[in-house]
Amino acid sequence: MDTLYTRKDQYIPRVAAVHDLCGYGKCSLGVAIPVLSAAGCDVCPVPTGLFSNHTAFPTFYMHDTTEMIPDYLAAWKKVNIDLDAIYSGFLGAPEQCDDIRQLWHDYPHALRIVDPAMADNGKVYPTYTPELCEAMAGLAAGCDVLTPNLSEAAIILGEEWHSADLDEKEVRRICEALLERGAKNVIVKGIQRGDGVIRNYVEGEKCPFCHTETKLLPYMLHGTGDLYASVLLGAIMAGRDLLQSAQFAADFVVKAMELTGQQPDFENRGVSFELILGQIAALLQ
Repeated sequence: MDTLYTRKDQYIPRVAAVHDLCGYGKCSLGVAIPVLSAAGCDVCPVPTGLFSNHTAFPTFYMHDTTEMIPDYLAAWKKVNIDLDAIYSGFLGAPEQCDDIRQLWHDYPHALRIVDPAMADNGKVYPTYTPELCEAMAGLAAGCDVLTPNLSEAAIILGEEWHSADLDEKEVRRICEALLERGAKNVIVKGIQRGDGVIRNYVEGEKCPFCHTETKLLPYMLHGTGDLYASVLLGAIMAGRDLLQSAQFAADFVVKAMELTGQQPDFENRGVSFELILGQIAALLQ
């Protein structure tokens, strides 16, 4: 199977991470920076918002950074910063999708990864407006790798979310519909059929329709989607093919969730991965 990125000697690839920054409860840039750094990448953050804590808490403070981003990115161009990948996640406003498209235009050779972080279990995140969901759906049509869960896939396709228990035929229909919209490769996450297994389905230019399997743990944690996408990209940038990267990311998330379950207040603190970052660094050996 072909790889999406070829690692050359000791070159350190640069990745623009277009995500929010959250003070407490590991997610978004708090995940992307350490994970991608462990994978030997130079992470260049583009903060789409500043949060006191993640949005699963009953209250939080958010500072919208939308107005600053165009000047922020224009300054990069003036000092000739180059990029090897552009990785976007949680966004704060529809205009930020335009900023990402501008990055794509300015760096046409860069790998485009979109994690459309906007919903889970059929519920849209509280800061996402219908306009932002629509803009995110448009962004999903232009990327090299798209990583929605079933709720996000439904939003992108303009469909109703029913449950996480879908048969393979229906998941394949969803994957192919996302590909038809323009994404080159997709990973649809979180299929559960009551057998203690969680499945993620992969399909695209670089991978025939297939899936990964990991055990389903009896609890959910905030930030696992961000961790999955960040580890996936780290493996891709380390030269693994898409299916290898998808399986590595799924296994890593389960290990991190098990580690998190041993921590105090683990339901609120976000997913803990610090003690196993060495497994990501080992991808470069």
